[in-house]
Amino acid sequence: MRTLKKADLEVEAYLKPLLVELERVAIRLRYAALRLRSHDQRHQDTPGNLIVSEDEVDDILSDSLLTTAKGTDDFDSFPLEDRLSQFEIENTRKGTPYICCGTSSRLEQFVDAFGLNQFEREIILLGLLPEVALRYQKLFAYLNDDISRKIPTIDMALQCFQNTFNEKTNSRRAFLSGSSLMTNYLIQLEEDSPANYRPLLARGFKVDDRVVNYLLGSDNIDTHLSNYVKRIDPTVMLEELVLNKEQKDTLKQLSNQLTRQSHTLIYLEGPQGIGKKTIAQALCKALTLSLLVVDVESLLTADGSPEYLVDLVFREARLQDSATLWDNYDCLLADERSNKILRRRILHQANIHSGPVFAAGTSKWQQGNVPVAMRFLRVPLELPSHATRRRLWQVYLNRHDSDISGTELDEITDKFCLTPGQTREAVMQARGLETCREETTLSLQNLYAACRAASNHRLGNLMKIIQTGFTLEDIILPRDQMAQLREIIGYARFRHTVYEDWNFNHKSTQGKGLNALFTGPSGTGKTMAASIIANGLGLDMYRTDLSSIVSKYIGETEKNLDRMFSEAQNSNSILFFDEADALFGKRSEVRDSHDRYANIETAYLLQKMEEYDGIAILATNLGKNLDDAFKRRLQFSIEFPMPEEADRYRIWQHVFPEEAPLATDVDLMFMARQFNLSGGSIRNIALASAFLAASDEDSISMKHLVLATRREYQKIGRLCTESDFAAYFDMVKG
Repeated sequence: MRTLKKADLEVEAYLKPLLVELERVAIRLRYAALRLRSHDQRHQDTPGNLIVSEDEVDDILSDSLLTTAKGTDDFDSFPLEDRLSQFEIENTRKGTPYICCGTSSRLEQFVDAFGLNQFEREIILLGLLPEVALRYQKLFAYLNDDISRKIPTIDMALQCFQNTFNEKTNSRRAFLSGSSLMTNYLIQLEEDSPANYRPLLARGFKVDDRVVNYLLGSDNIDTHLSNYVKRIDPTVMLEELVLNKEQKDTLKQLSNQLTRQSHTLIYLEGPQGIGKKTIAQALCKALTLSLLVVDVESLLTADGSPEYLVDLVFREARLQDSATLWDNYDCLLADERSNKILRRRILHQANIHSGPVFAAGTSKWQQGNVPVAMRFLRVPLELPSHATRRRLWQVYLNRHDSDISGTELDEITDKFCLTPGQTREAVMQARGLETCREETTLSLQNLYAACRAASNHRLGNLMKIIQTGFTLEDIILPRDQMAQLREIIGYARFRHTVYEDWNFNHKSTQGKGLNALFTGPSGTGKTMAASIIANGLGLDMYRTDLSSIVSKYIGETEKNLDRMFSEAQNSNSILFFDEADALFGKRSEVRDSHDRYANIETAYLLQKMEEYDGIAILATNLGKNLDDAFKRRLQFSIEFPMPEEADRYRIWQHVFPEEAPLATDVDLMFMARQFNLSGGSIRNIALASAFLAASDEDSISMKHLVLATRREYQKIGRLCTESDFAAYFDMVKG
């Protein structure tokens, strides 16, 4: 008999419960081999290299997995049942975990997880023998009377573990479709084909590799799933989560109702980064379950059959004692055929799975296509309130050195409505900027930049981002218009104080967003003013022309607006809609369906603006043509007039950088007095004159300014007259 080496003894305590079970099965195989030998004359004339010799069989039969096992000499004097009884008594007395002792081992957990009966359990053990000791391959070849067939067969299993014909006939079902072994892919049958036909009894089988690895102590996820599934051991408790009070109360109630056997499908609905995975982890933590997170989008594009992978996920969940979270599940809610098939497979498996099943998405999902037998719970997760956002900032900032004051923290909380995930990402990005710039503390500037980067900027696919460095000191406007710009910035900064601290949100029927109308001729500073507001608040600004959104096809304008506002909802950005008069002219009398539809488009935009929690600014050159009813629904309306002479002079003074070389003959007072131009035109002239001077390798002189003014006149369709150009008219006439 073989003596175990030191290395074997080191793992014996860990594997012994399984080895005891395998040795018991091996005893049955030894008896089968001895019975076959007693009347076997098959190989008298067969060359030795084509058979398993009796000497080899003797070596196999005398070798054992346990030091307590007997050799072949003992088998002749003990009937099988007596030998098995003695084996059980010996191992029970020595304290070895064994099925009859009621001690739960990994094997017993496996059997319970898949509801295997005793015969199915024996099949797994029989197939596991060659995975533990290769010598059993030769024994299988000997019993199969075929040196090339080194795996157990169905007939071998029936002969070893069943006695009567009825028992063997009924036990065949374990190898048919619908059985737990086959449905859960616990074993794989030898393939059959018309060219190589074998009766069912003659077909071989092997235990699936993932099952083998699990029973031998591995918790690594099935290699078929490694690209789509991640295992998480929850560490966070529900009480530790920073959530809105109503959400936490709902989740506590849900946690109290869930059990490890809950036949419940829980759909966590909310924007990206809201904390769906974290909440699922916390609920699993309370149940002492691990969590398998499945990326449904990746699963849809997987090589092979996604339905097969779904089955493997639920098998893995049973092996790992895990719940499952089907992330991005809402991508299956479309009507495509492939989506329906995969969705049905997930729901079918969830219906027969013992334990909670989580799904997560950003879209609404109703119970319509959920199996009736399942309990379905939809848990909508809203963006955190101001107080919750502030607590989140404190939690993440406290992990780093920062010089962010309480007032600055309030400002960030007011301006950026971030999800918990975005908040964590922003702090990490700010920490990265701090490291790159070799700074010692996390600064407000870095945090603002990180907040903008962490926001949802898919909006850039629909609108153009406008980035300028303008401040209130850079714009020249009449006093009242300047005051209104400051009021808008103040409104945005103190929304929390008014709506939440002073409780005005219960007195207002509209949203807490801010909308404004900028009217005035082209070039009077509407876009510049909007960018100044964005810079003053530390927010990004996105611009689009409403003329490009309006469609002649009924329904398309609303779709365009809906897509834009949906993307903007979580972008923490200012929306700037230019050319607003393309959509909002004088409300027309309804003469036909097109007139009626034009008014529907107007009403729809007003509705979306009121629902939007951010800042939306509309700009138009034709303010007098806008409907009065529309104007009344806007919170701010600023008229940007053409600048008067004094304002034009101030604009001319500010338009040239300090580094720009101005000739002594430059007369800015003349330019302001003679040319009634907008601020935009003045900037164009200043820039064009600079290029003319650079081409002449000279300073910017009146000649360059006059020639640049002529080009600007040509662009805006104005004639160059002597009354405007005065003494410089000769430069531009002809």
